[in-house]
Amino acid sequence: MEGTALRGRLIWQLGEVVETRTETARARSLTLEVPGWQGHRPGQHVDIRLTAEDGYQAERSYSIASPPEERGKVTITVERLDDGEASPYLVDEVKPGDRLELRGPIGGYFVWEAQMGGPLLLVGGGSGIVPLMAMIRHRRAVASTVPTRLLYSARSQDEVIYRDELDESARRDGMLDVIYTLTRRQPPGWAGHRRRIDGDLLREVAWPAQDGPRAYICGPTQFVETAAAGLVSLGYDPARVKTERFGPTGGG
Repeated sequence: MEGTALRGRLIWQLGEVVETRTETARARSLTLEVPGWQGHRPGQHVDIRLTAEDGYQAERSYSIASPPEERGKVTITVERLDDGEASPYLVDEVKPGDRLELRGPIGGYFVWEAQMGGPLLLVGGGSGIVPLMAMIRHRRAVASTVPTRLLYSARSQDEVIYRDELDESARRDGMLDVIYTLTRRQPPGWAGHRRRIDGDLLREVAWPAQDGPRAYICGPTQFVETAAAGLVSLGYDPARVKTERFGPTGGG
């Protein structure tokens, strides 16, 4: 049965866009209703396939932003790349009622569920926040009290995806800390961090290694490598430092 279920998840399905939400000037969330969706784990992703009128196809992978508790629905958040084949269409043109082909969920390494415990350290760069947000939303949906700390690097405050929701979640939940670092532009009066994530910033923000934390890092390749090396140098168990990376765009 397990093998059959796995094969079934890798079949292309049609999902209908039921909601869109502008997150930043360049990022947009699309919520799809997927008949027969078998669920996912926080941190997994899906493949999206677009087919042009001439038959040309483009496939891209997008992390799932929604928690598994939103049954039958899948939300992805897409950041527009000016030279991208898929993202300009998904960010600028898709509207409710449109249908998209998707396949998944995919991935079992970069996942966290509340029963896995913590403390939990989430480190995101740019749109690398997306799978981490699925974890935060899952944690909230099941009323988990696992101590959680998010360190989020973005180029500017305007490019912080989910900013209002993150701030409200941190305000309501005393066990969730949200820490920003803005690497290029800061608003007047900004009192937060204003540099790229490095060993010194991690030493200041991260849970002590002796607490046995779990860490998840997502962002551009160099960002991820630097953050992972920094945590290991602080004594983190490499087996408990999970990483997911993408190309050179979108990072802090």
